[in-house]
Amino acid sequence: MKLQTKRIYDAVAEDDGYRVLIDRLWPRGLAKDEAQLDDWLKSVAPSDDLRQWFHDNPSCWAEFRNSYLAELKEHQDSCRELAEKAKSQQVTLLYASKDREHNNAVVLAQYLKMLAS
Repeated sequence: MKLQTKRIYDAVAEDDGYRVLIDRLWPRGLAKDEAQLDDWLKSVAPSDDLRQWFHDNPSCWAEFRNSYLAELKEHQDSCRELAEKAKSQQVTLLYASKDREHNNAVVLAQYLKMLAS
């Protein structure tokens, strides 16, 4: 599976492949043409309630992860399409969070790998 995560504020690279934003909100301070997106999948982003809760409770990573995985099960069609795409080409999941280890892209990447196996 050809899948990676990256902050949307990081420089665009040739090997990014299919660039998809997976946040519900547009990233602050970034013009849409600068993002060089192929897609914006709001449907696979955490719900507003979950996103806001995690923002207020960043130490609750395990709870966020479990809740987000439960939400992703409600969007399996979109997730399966993304997982299928990553089987044949590089897919870069873009997120805005400053925390590179604890964010929705990390959870989504794990979920997509599980779907593909």
